[in-house]
Amino acid sequence: MRRHLFTLMSLTCSLALAATVYKWVDEKGVVHYSDQPHPNAQVVSVPAAQTYKAGEMPVAPGGPAVPPAPAQPPPYQGCAIAQPTDDQTFTNADSLSVIVRTDPALRPGDQIFLMLDGQPLNGGVATGSQFTLTPLDRGTHTLQAVVRDSAGGLMCQTPGVTYNVHQPSILSPANPRRH
Repeated sequence: MRRHLFTLMSLTCSLALAATVYKWVDEKGVVHYSDQPHPNAQVVSVPAAQTYKAGEMPVAPGGPAVPPAPAQPPPYQGCAIAQPTDDQTFTNADSLSVIVRTDPALRPGDQIFLMLDGQPLNGGVATGSQFTLTPLDRGTHTLQAVVRDSAGGLMCQTPGVTYNVHQPSILSPANPRRH
């Protein structure tokens, strides 16, 4: 069926190309073209359609062409913990917001993992580029972020950021919870 339809369409197109074209000017000076003859019409010679034949492509020596490898995304220029800042102190804080920045922006499939005092947080599960640490343990801690691709390969690692948490003692007379 498709073959018959294609043949019919090809024949119709060739008839349209072989048609005679007539040109005439009406009483208002408008030029008309038609495939039907009119009084005072002149036959117009229509040149054949312009075509172009492409030259042959040279075959590269050495066998079949190898398709290029898919483009690798550019490596991260850097990554850093934007919040908290190094040696920042938190007093009476219940939670801590952590923001990790990458340059360029985090690519789809890549994940950021946090390490607190050398131990992975959230059981090693990545949750984005903003984290909330809660509860906060008293003392000095070191926070580090690691960017990994979907295969687990290391893409970028931040330097450690040290922060301090001061929590008042329950026994301290200055503790507002004691009163």
